[in-house]
Amino acid sequence: MSHLLQSVLNSNNKLDLRQFFGELRLKEQRYLLRNDIDRAFSDYCKQHQKSQEFQHDSPLAHLIYYTQELIVDGESICAIIRPKIAHQEVYRIHEDLSYDAITVQDLLDTRDRFVGHYRPQDGDVFEIDFEPFYDYSPSIRDPKNIGKGVEFLNRYLSSKLFQDPREWQETLFQFLSLHSYNGLKLLINPRIKTWEQLSDRVKQAISFTSQRPEHDPYDSFRFDLQDLGFEPGWGNTAGRVRDTLNILDELIDSPNDQVLETFVSRIPMIFRIVLVSVHGWFGQEGVLGRPDTGGQVVYVLDQARSLEKQLQAELHEAGLDVLGVHPKVIVLSRLIPNAEGTRCNERLEKIWGTDDAWILRVPFREFNPKVTQNWISRFEIWPYLETFTLDAEKELLAEFKGSPDLIVGNYSDGNIVAFLLSRRLKVTQFNVAHALEKSKYLFSNLYWQDLEKQYHFSIQFTADLIAMNAANCIISSTYQEIVGKPDSVGQYESYHCFSMPDFYHVVSGINLFSPKFNVVAPGVNEAVFFPYSRQEERVPGDVERLDKLLFTDEDPNQVYGKLEDPNKRPLFSMARLDRIKNLSGLVDCFGQNPELQEHYNLIFIAGKLREEESDDAEEIAEMRKLYESIERYNLHGKFRWLGVRLPKVDSGEVYRVIADRRGVFVQPALFEAFGLTILEAMISGLPTFGTQFGGPLEIIQDKINGFYINPTNLEEMAQKLVDFATKCQQNPDYWLEISQKGMDRVYTTYTWQIHTSRLLSMAKTYGFWNYSSQENREDMLRYLESLFYLIYKPRAQAMLAEHMAR
Repeated sequence: MSHLLQSVLNSNNKLDLRQFFGELRLKEQRYLLRNDIDRAFSDYCKQHQKSQEFQHDSPLAHLIYYTQELIVDGESICAIIRPKIAHQEVYRIHEDLSYDAITVQDLLDTRDRFVGHYRPQDGDVFEIDFEPFYDYSPSIRDPKNIGKGVEFLNRYLSSKLFQDPREWQETLFQFLSLHSYNGLKLLINPRIKTWEQLSDRVKQAISFTSQRPEHDPYDSFRFDLQDLGFEPGWGNTAGRVRDTLNILDELIDSPNDQVLETFVSRIPMIFRIVLVSVHGWFGQEGVLGRPDTGGQVVYVLDQARSLEKQLQAELHEAGLDVLGVHPKVIVLSRLIPNAEGTRCNERLEKIWGTDDAWILRVPFREFNPKVTQNWISRFEIWPYLETFTLDAEKELLAEFKGSPDLIVGNYSDGNIVAFLLSRRLKVTQFNVAHALEKSKYLFSNLYWQDLEKQYHFSIQFTADLIAMNAANCIISSTYQEIVGKPDSVGQYESYHCFSMPDFYHVVSGINLFSPKFNVVAPGVNEAVFFPYSRQEERVPGDVERLDKLLFTDEDPNQVYGKLEDPNKRPLFSMARLDRIKNLSGLVDCFGQNPELQEHYNLIFIAGKLREEESDDAEEIAEMRKLYESIERYNLHGKFRWLGVRLPKVDSGEVYRVIADRRGVFVQPALFEAFGLTILEAMISGLPTFGTQFGGPLEIIQDKINGFYINPTNLEEMAQKLVDFATKCQQNPDYWLEISQKGMDRVYTTYTWQIHTSRLLSMAKTYGFWNYSSQENREDMLRYLESLFYLIYKPRAQAMLAEHMAR
């Protein structure tokens, strides 16, 4: 029984519910999502002159708030109600308001029927169900703890050490025994043969190191410890070795989650890391703004630098750097032979500011040179990934002179490659989605057949299901990326159950309560992006050059538009030209509101100005929309469109130049998984307006250090920008207040040092968990391989055949 629905039926709102549903049945729209439901109820309240209390605090208002979808199905209405995060109930509500709970299978059939693809006479649709494979795994119970997987796992493991000490102590002993680096034995040697002996020797080693000076270097007593059975890796000084051994001693005597996490995080077990980022143009200069090339490239490069730095610090504290143990980080990407002036045709490129971090580019096999010699859209990359993995494996083994210790996939293509690599190399796999396309393109699963020619979602969604279930750990930038908010579904949650009509039904696609999910927000490169007020760190020549580029230069090759009044407050945005980034929506918002034009000049940076410069259909479509809107609203004299690809250093200075003129930054995406540009703008000191759909909800605190905008409501978005400008005119310090709070928010919460320290600690915990539970995962991994070879691969091969004919 639905508590929310029954509350309405037991109240005087019952007649309103019947009338509201009756009016929905008369409308053309038969499938309403959260925004549609909210708008329809708001219209109902206005039409029937309902009070504010009724609209926001009545039993019916509460039901509407938690209703995610309504499907008008004949005379009944199918309601998907989400009374709490990560839990949904589905009911069929009849005309007389009687209702029945329906199963997931019934819901998926209803969705198929809505799009005209329900054919029970042809037999059942293939069902994908992962729920049985999670029976072996511990599960989080409270939704508020979703995304805190490593904390939960540490509590679970420490409880096992306490409840079943013999088995788990033996597992931990074997785990400590297996570590080495290029033939150098680490931690314990064969002189210690059992867990009991380890416990005794730990106490002897603590006594021994306690008698030595705190800062006595490890080399001076290395062989004494070796005689006791301890190899390098416990610390670089007597004090550090003693501290680590004390932690192990406490874990042996009285295990708890904090002690286990602290101890495992000190184990030197991560030396070689692969970050997989396949699609787009992966490089350090001249690539941002190209198709499929944006925040992910920035994220991975910054992460690589920070990982190397953190690993160096950890190996130094473990006493291994003096023994020649050094970390290596490789970003695995695709080599593009026709590199168009970039370095994407170079096999190996050192990452700036590192000692041993590299971009390793591996080409796709040359099936059809007309295709594989050039950039390939992220939506058409699927046929090449399996053979790419086979070739990349050889290259990685040669570069590392051994196997990596951790593989981190990025985006759907990188995650499926990470799955294939980790399966072959038996290495811990982490996933980072960046953006799950299913959440970005509404109804993309229901209408996949109509979209298949352009987007090939049947392959991508299958790849997502495989990779996210295979991963030992999924890194999410925000909590809502996993399970949304009280009134909206998360990206991963959208994979829990869905239909691909005539293809398959997913009845349980992912366990949201699995401890594999962890929220670890990225950082921002503080050497490039820093406050506009730090004048001593800014290069005057760069400031002057970029100020001219933004406001006055008239080079038609890279600028379209001239400002009648360059002194107006700049309204600035910077993004790729694709539908989801929604720059065309921002131009429409600006064009439709004369008051907005009175307060601001619109300035935006988007990679290109002319259709002939692009071979990306979505990019070309966005260009056409921009030109049409500029003419429709006669925006000449009020806007500038910069078709330039800026080096990263210039991107940082651009934000600061806009801040010098007391401008604002607007991120109008229809959906944004996280929002690195928001961090970059805020740390630079720009008051920031970010989309309310996605990650910005957790970065920005509305009206405190930034503002939420709804990019589907242009009038409301414009009004918020106008209100801000008006408030700044009335109180010039208001701009400074929001600016300062935005900078404070980034510096206290979003740094790469915090990110990589947590990531490496988690990698070690999941490495231990993976080792201790590997037999239990084999059944799921076999199931995933079946999906790969029986569903993914045949469709990828069909796409390859189409590519061969081009």
